[in-house]
Amino acid sequence: MHQGITAGRARIGVYAAVLALLGGLLLGWSGRAGAAADPLLSRGRAASASSTEGSAYAAAKAFDGSGSTRWASAEGKDPQWLQVDLGASADVSRIRLSWEAAYARAYRLEVSADGVTWSSVATEKAGDGGTDEFTGLSGKGRYVRMYGTARGTSYGYSLYEMEVYGTLDGSAPSPSPSGGTPGTGAFTVVAAGDIAAQCTAADSGCAHPKTARIAQQIDPAFYLTMGDSQYDDARLSDFKNYYDKTWGAFKAKTHPVPGNHETYDPAGPLSGYKSYFGAIAYPQGKSYYSYDQGNWHFVALDSNSFDQSAQIDWLKADLAANGKKCVAAYWHHPLYSSGGHGNDPVSKPVWKILYAARADLVLNGHDHHYERFAPQDPDGKATADGLVEIVGGMGGAEPYPIEQVQPNSQKRISGDYGVLKLDFTDTGYSWTYVGTDGQVKDTSPNYSCH
Repeated sequence: MHQGITAGRARIGVYAAVLALLGGLLLGWSGRAGAAADPLLSRGRAASASSTEGSAYAAAKAFDGSGSTRWASAEGKDPQWLQVDLGASADVSRIRLSWEAAYARAYRLEVSADGVTWSSVATEKAGDGGTDEFTGLSGKGRYVRMYGTARGTSYGYSLYEMEVYGTLDGSAPSPSPSGGTPGTGAFTVVAAGDIAAQCTAADSGCAHPKTARIAQQIDPAFYLTMGDSQYDDARLSDFKNYYDKTWGAFKAKTHPVPGNHETYDPAGPLSGYKSYFGAIAYPQGKSYYSYDQGNWHFVALDSNSFDQSAQIDWLKADLAANGKKCVAAYWHHPLYSSGGHGNDPVSKPVWKILYAARADLVLNGHDHHYERFAPQDPDGKATADGLVEIVGGMGGAEPYPIEQVQPNSQKRISGDYGVLKLDFTDTGYSWTYVGTDGQVKDTSPNYSCH
């Protein structure tokens, strides 16, 4: 009997082992099948945040696929948010968060079609850090964010990775099995400066509703503004009455910089600008900042304070820490311009820093015309390894005439309002100048990154 019982137990043990093995195989197959039907959509996509602790902790660090880099918010403040643009509308089914020590005790996961109106798909009220994974979600939108309402520590919020899974709609690119999207990582940006005069669409001569319509039709990954977004004194009330009615439609996707008109506010320099844009204009706590998209590093600068060492020192450190192949920088006052304001030497020290760092592209406003220059060095000498400068100040303010054509100026347009449609790849860039009638007014050469 003893031997029989032992043999029976042995057989039961074998059966159990076989069943466990089969179960494991089935679970493994289910996981793989689920992964195939539940692709990663967020890796390498455009990201933004309510704040960052510093340039080394930018929002994009939480979507780069690396477990050693992270986004970190400013410390000691609630609420804070981290947002990703999936590039197209998607059915979101799963979100995975990998927290650093500075975790969220309470937060919401939200989706949005336009980056303005949000719907919650999951809520955490007793978070304890580590890894949080939410499955079986039912959300639809192009934008996804973590909205933290209560910190778990005295610090801020910090995520090594935020992974969004689901299915992109219709003709959008299909994600690759390893996550992200196949191809070159190409993306489009719309840029303009000198935008909202104090007029509305009820006035047929008002231009910024027309440039906003073209900008929205292009539907880029994000928007840049090169200063003087609101005329004349950039008061908060004017932002609300004019800019917000047009370009404000895609405010959440905009990376602005201030111009000289933003300093004229009677409430104080940049007061209305900061109140209107909030953390969008101050993602790293200052009026200058940087962020990444694809293989590009973007540097947004405040040319009103180029004479202050803090920004110059920050720029040098930011470029030294950059790991992207291609670099674009933008601010208000152009070093070179054939328009009424002409050349502005305030920008020359910044050009020298960018040129030494082998940056590629500079975007400016201030003069109300469109102009592109051949690659040149900070002294205005044409050279293949120089910076390409574009003046794009035709967003809606009254046009300025071309006055004195500068060396290396290749194309100038005054009078036709429009926007820059910039097309970036992993290794280069090109652009078109698109008028408010939807017609291309100028096409650039194709440039390779240095």
